[in-house]
Amino acid sequence: MIIILFGPPGAGKGTQADNLVKKFGLVQLSTGDMLRAAIEKGTKLGIEAKAVMDNGELVSDHIIIGMIKERLKEKSEGNGFIFDGFPRNIEQAKALDILLENLNRKIDSVIEISVNDEILIDRIKNRAKEMKDARSDDNADVLQKRLKVYHKNTEKIIPHYKKKGKLVTVDGMKSIDEVRHEIEENLKLNI
Repeated sequence: MIIILFGPPGAGKGTQADNLVKKFGLVQLSTGDMLRAAIEKGTKLGIEAKAVMDNGELVSDHIIIGMIKERLKEKSEGNGFIFDGFPRNIEQAKALDILLENLNRKIDSVIEISVNDEILIDRIKNRAKEMKDARSDDNADVLQKRLKVYHKNTEKIIPHYKKKGKLVTVDGMKSIDEVRHEIEENLKLNI
């Protein structure tokens, strides 16, 4: 089973991904974790990524796709994979399609957690007030910038997966348990 989970920053992707990992025995693939591991191991792609990151640049789609390819070729300890925060743009989505096709695999479901931007901003403001040790990027200004990037790039993958019949949109404005239940029910129907 291969699932893509996406939505705007703060939509609850991490929370829902954790649940899917436990419920369905999936392995969560985080491109950030893969980058750090490749750099630590000193792999060819890790060395390339480190050089790019040390220059303050974004790691190319080529490097990210290469790392995902290596990971998907490994023997999986789970029942499949969940991509959380990937793909981030239409180019990555198309590259992932080609990669999976070449590996004789397919995406089973793409789950979009839909949340209103203003509500996300209110949530982050409230969380910052309530938490004394909030993360440095846990503020309304940073979130607004991240939302702009999401709407400019990531949101454009919606029509791509909708056309393929893989897209399921859930209402992220509901409670965590309601969102979890809606995702689980959609997965049972679509897989």
